[in-house]
Amino acid sequence: MIKKIYFQSIFFSFLSLEAFAAESGGMPQLNPEFWISQIFWLTLTFGILYLVLSKFILPKIGGNLESRKSQILENIEAAEKQRESSEAKLKEYEEIVTKSKLEAKNIFNQAREKASKEINSKKEVLDKQIDEEIVKAEQEIKTLQSGAADKINKIAIDTSSELIQKLIGAEVNNSSISAIVDDLSKRSGDKYYGN
Repeated sequence: MIKKIYFQSIFFSFLSLEAFAAESGGMPQLNPEFWISQIFWLTLTFGILYLVLSKFILPKIGGNLESRKSQILENIEAAEKQRESSEAKLKEYEEIVTKSKLEAKNIFNQAREKASKEINSKKEVLDKQIDEEIVKAEQEIKTLQSGAADKINKIAIDTSSELIQKLIGAEVNNSSISAIVDDLSKRSGDKYYGN
């Protein structure tokens, strides 16, 4: 405790010596007779600065930040809706492919049952008919797959174009988007098209 008092007294005496030396050496800001005017101008300057910042500048910045935030949230909602729409279209496509495969399998099974019930002499004719039915069913499946892929690509191009146009606010080149979508559909073709 005594050491603390000792160091404080040394510090304050040093400070008063420095103030006296500064006053005599030509530093008027350390002269106590100017302190009241300095405090007045300091308070006035920072008061005006505070008022200008709080009444004019900060509200504008806050308003800009709020409008930016709301625009970003709207863009995120729009992107989420577009993503959900694309996923729904993809599920529809997968259901169409699954139904087509089941129909083809049913047609094949029905044709096989007919063939087993027929007379041995007509077996060759029936086998030929079964093969034709299988080929037709496979062609229908391929037609559905190729048509569905084009429709999905078109939907993806349109959706991406609208979404990018909404996000950046500028017209977008559809050929670039088309090339990207085609590339992505080729990469994931095995997954969705069963190739």
